[in-house]
Amino acid sequence: MCGWLPRLGEHCNGVMSYFFRDLHLSECQLDELWTFIYKKEDRLTPLEQLLGVYGDTWVWIAFSPIFKLVPAWVIGKRTLRDARRLIFRLKSATDGHIPFFTSDDLPHYADALLDAYGVTVRPPRRGKRGRHPLPRRRPSPDLCYAVVVKERQRGRVVRVTTRIVYGSKKQIAGLLHTSPVSTTISTYGVERNNLTVRQHSCRMGRKVNAFSKDHDYLEHQLTLAFAYYHFVVPHRSLRQLLPRPIPTKGPRATYKKWKPVTPAMAAELTDHVWTMDELLSFRVPPKHLW
Repeated sequence: MCGWLPRLGEHCNGVMSYFFRDLHLSECQLDELWTFIYKKEDRLTPLEQLLGVYGDTWVWIAFSPIFKLVPAWVIGKRTLRDARRLIFRLKSATDGHIPFFTSDDLPHYADALLDAYGVTVRPPRRGKRGRHPLPRRRPSPDLCYAVVVKERQRGRVVRVTTRIVYGSKKQIAGLLHTSPVSTTISTYGVERNNLTVRQHSCRMGRKVNAFSKDHDYLEHQLTLAFAYYHFVVPHRSLRQLLPRPIPTKGPRATYKKWKPVTPAMAAELTDHVWTMDELLSFRVPPKHLW
């Protein structure tokens, strides 16, 4: 067993919990990434299906396309309960501002967003008799959410449409107009990030023998991979042009024109590209000092 993996996973979880606080996100894309633990769903015994521990598993991801940041993620089944876990975990990492949400057409997201960002109202009673109507959840006026609907035939996408769930066309048009990265309703950022997740974590491969046999070890390994992605690996789309080219050492006269930027640097959480030693040796202050 990899005895070192739980220790690194817990450490990296503490590092990200310390830095991912009061984030100001104007956009957020939601998606689920399929994998499996121990066995695929169709190979489970009836007892294993009843336990619900093994089989098909989904990594729920909230992605910021501006900073290329993954502020929240959850491992679970494709249920409303886990969708709520993702949204509430995302809400706890932000500063209270409601970002513009986009996702695929999975209905769980709409219910989870309503639970997290909705407001409770009591409809007026009709007439003078009878009990008062029960309180209901309504979307906040600032909550904007749209979905991307993909129609497939024989495994291929043949048509892509969009639909607004919360908010008005005018609100969403204004958000897209002011967005530095998005011009249309889409989930391009989180879908591209799914490929990065699979590349950084061999346990997420589709046809490999490195799949996880235990839920906790999958969570620890993904935590380590996300910490490495956020703090150590510069993102090509985030790089910044230097005001002056810097000459580099070597036999040929070459110049460095770009400053490497990680997602944590883009979100102004750190000021330089970390090394792996810095990540694994960072001392997280006690929670009462946060």
